[in-house]
Amino acid sequence: MPIYEYKCEACGNEFEELVFGDDTPACPACASGATHKLLSATQFKMPGGTVSAPSGSSGCSGCSGGNCSTCK
Repeated sequence: MPIYEYKCEACGNEFEELVFGDDTPACPACASGATHKLLSATQFKMPGGTVSAPSGSSGCSGCSGGNCSTCK
């Protein structure tokens, strides 16, 4: 059962929720049903270390100097 991040369209509250199936949770702050999933940065393990996916907000937070292939 995955935990998703949501944002409330009514009040702007961001929250995490354990979700079963295709349920869409109500906002815990204002109880509005107008919520949507946020795209979350992920992290995964590879042989030799942990790699974080770039967030996209700063262009290239996944490496230093902006010279990796994901910074294009």
